[in-house]
Amino acid sequence: MKKRTFILLATVLISGSALLLHHNRKPAEPAKMAVVPASTVAERMDYFASHGWEVEEIAGKDITIPEIFSSAYEEYVSMQDKQGLPLRDNAGKDAKLYVYEVKNYSPENRKMLAELLVCDEKAVASMVYSDDGGSIRMAVS
Repeated sequence: MKKRTFILLATVLISGSALLLHHNRKPAEPAKMAVVPASTVAERMDYFASHGWEVEEIAGKDITIPEIFSSAYEEYVSMQDKQGLPLRDNAGKDAKLYVYEVKNYSPENRKMLAELLVCDEKAVASMVYSDDGGSIRMAVS
């Protein structure tokens, strides 16, 4: 009987300690958004180079980031969240989309492109994709 009492008491103490530790634990902080300067050609090229991509700028155009994201655009936004880029925080703002040809990666001899979306002189989104309509899509980082 003493053995059962000891086991019961030990179980109660261990369970109580685990609950107390769980209750006092701070909630995880959300991922910090990266601040990536992108106002100059050099800063934009450095961003890609810092992730191992050799690129050459081929186009740039003005766009407006949607205020409400469609389900297809939400996938793109989720990719940016995972990279720590603040696309979601810039919904509805004017931006500049830069497109680059990737020089050091060509799976199955496909031409690859990279894009960088810049808002308020900071990168807010980036992606690498195949120029065949995007059959290959991946994060820059």
